[in-house]
Amino acid sequence: MSTFKKALKLFLTFFKIGAFTFGGGYAMIPLIQHEVAEKNKWITDEDILEIVAIAESTPGPIAINSATFVGYRVCGVLGSTAATLGVVLPSLVIILVISFVLAAFQELRAVQYAFMGIRAGVLALVLKALITMFKKCPKGWVSYIVMAFAAVVGIFTDINVFLIIIISALFGLVTYSIMHSKGADK
Repeated sequence: MSTFKKALKLFLTFFKIGAFTFGGGYAMIPLIQHEVAEKNKWITDEDILEIVAIAESTPGPIAINSATFVGYRVCGVLGSTAATLGVVLPSLVIILVISFVLAAFQELRAVQYAFMGIRAGVLALVLKALITMFKKCPKGWVSYIVMAFAAVVGIFTDINVFLIIIISALFGLVTYSIMHSKGADK
């Protein structure tokens, strides 16, 4: 398949993901995983886990970062540009349209109930992404400590998420260094 055709397929795939997912990047993760790992087999499930971890750790929205990383992995700079445009374009168009229409209809009960339903559905998708990532994440006492720390600090404090990620990464690196120096390596 030519580079241009791959880039076009990436654009169309991420356009579909961007157009039919509510709730932002975390709600998109299961769809990205399905489309790029299961359906098109561009990357593996393990790659998805790594890409999500990197996308969470870098500045910017997770969906855009994920699209950029997947696109680059599949088709270089052209692929990352195509995937990024594909995931962003539907939201841009939808936001422009909604901003003109919503002001006139935001007081309607039906619209308010529709958004309550959408929020509930998005919560379910985020929980699915959490469960999927948990199942594929390496298990061990270090992972459980980092997970518990990040959850408690993230839920009960106003500490910046970026700082939590940095502390978690440093803890993992220090633990690995200590275990590796002792020959335990796991």
